[in-house]
Amino acid sequence: MADFIGAVDQGTTSTRFMIFDHDGSEVGRHQLEHSQLMPRAGWVEHNPLEIWERTQAVIGSALTSSGLSQSDLAAIGITNQRETTIVWDRRTGRPLHNAIVWQDTRTDSIAKALDADGRGDVIRSKAGLPPATYFSGGKLQWLLDHVDGLRAQAEHGDAIFGTADTWVIWNLTGGPDGGRHVTDVTNASRTMLMDLVTLEWDDELLGFFGIPRAMLPSIHPSGDGAAYGSYAGLRRAADVPITGVLGDQQAATVGQVCFAPGEAKNTYGTGNFLLLNTGEQIVRSEHGLLTTVAYQLGELAPVYALEGSIAVTGSAVQWLRDQLGIISGASDVERLAAQVEDTGGMYFVPAFSGLFAPYWRSDARGAIVGMSRYNTNAHLARATLEAICYQSRDVSDAMTQDSGVPLEVLKVDGGVTANRLCMQLQADVLGVPVVKPRVAETTALGAAYAAGLATGFWSGTDELRRNWQEAERWEPTWSEDRRREGYAGWRRAVERTLDWVDVE
Repeated sequence: MADFIGAVDQGTTSTRFMIFDHDGSEVGRHQLEHSQLMPRAGWVEHNPLEIWERTQAVIGSALTSSGLSQSDLAAIGITNQRETTIVWDRRTGRPLHNAIVWQDTRTDSIAKALDADGRGDVIRSKAGLPPATYFSGGKLQWLLDHVDGLRAQAEHGDAIFGTADTWVIWNLTGGPDGGRHVTDVTNASRTMLMDLVTLEWDDELLGFFGIPRAMLPSIHPSGDGAAYGSYAGLRRAADVPITGVLGDQQAATVGQVCFAPGEAKNTYGTGNFLLLNTGEQIVRSEHGLLTTVAYQLGELAPVYALEGSIAVTGSAVQWLRDQLGIISGASDVERLAAQVEDTGGMYFVPAFSGLFAPYWRSDARGAIVGMSRYNTNAHLARATLEAICYQSRDVSDAMTQDSGVPLEVLKVDGGVTANRLCMQLQADVLGVPVVKPRVAETTALGAAYAAGLATGFWSGTDELRRNWQEAERWEPTWSEDRRREGYAGWRRAVERTLDWVDVE
């Protein structure tokens, strides 16, 4: 039996391949960034061909640097940036437009029209999602309406759609030469097109967006031993089965072994995503959260979650680096922010693409408020870290209101958790301990777990729980008065960002 599981983690800013052993320990990885294309204000695109090229490169490099070959892999799992929308020609494999990224806001008018005539309530009921620019359905409608000839190609079945998981799997399994056109229940649940109960594409929802069913991939469980095909590799080596697929935040939920109702995790990446396992029960949010599929393992019943999605957290640090130039690398923000004891009264609300949960305000735009001549770039760096933490507080409070269960400890993962100052601030803002696992990159680990469970590499979720180990813990240090006053200032700052953009 092969000794390792591989995982493709196709994210918003980069693609990586990670290799794990039976203990869930990392034995190899390679990662490459891809271009962020911003043709207009509020528009964000990726080149699908660049993503595919990066995927091939990171698989090969990770295996080579680890001294392994494809035959050492028992299976491959896939995890991906969700909602990002890609259409391509089934016959040639050529993309018919750049990918429209989940952060993109060009579909403002589509989302607003859905809410204006009552269709939004149907989407909330069936799909568990509010009409928003975030999700794939509106992006696909925009492409059908604006790319010449695309609708006719789609109706004939020649133009096909997928989120990033579907695009990667289709190419890994042969592309135009027999590639599998598939997705899993977690990614399908982010489109506004799937019924949460039936786990199938819904004709009424497709009709709202004018989307031909022939474009859509088939939907399968997150862990499936047969549906996703296999990867032959660049040198046509021994095929490796692809047996696990999860959207990135659901993958992190599995990687954090949040298998019981009431368990929650927060992932810090380009954005932040807090998920609460609600078991087999579909819980409708009353406070601005999303109802989504957490995972479905094989023939078992689907498990659902409440999710709070935040658009801009880690990417705000990238903005300091790339647009403002006040840091040379993302890791520099901790050193700069540590030069001051507080923000000097400054708040930064990075609503670059509007505000996601729990506000859902596409008319919001970023703002820095409370500045005086006293403030420096160090204060702005610290305000950026506090913005990550305050946005997570917004979502945590909403989750407590919906579930009735107060947060007692927060499991965290993702790249930003390497910033110890940010994690200490998170504990201070929330007033609860923050705990990081030994393997912080739980997104890739969760995809590996789903793939390994489907092949028998791991015997069950109890074995995965035994793999989880605490690496670091941060305890709150702020007084209740400081916590209360800081959050009140944050809420005032958020109010300043609203009604900034007219949405037709």
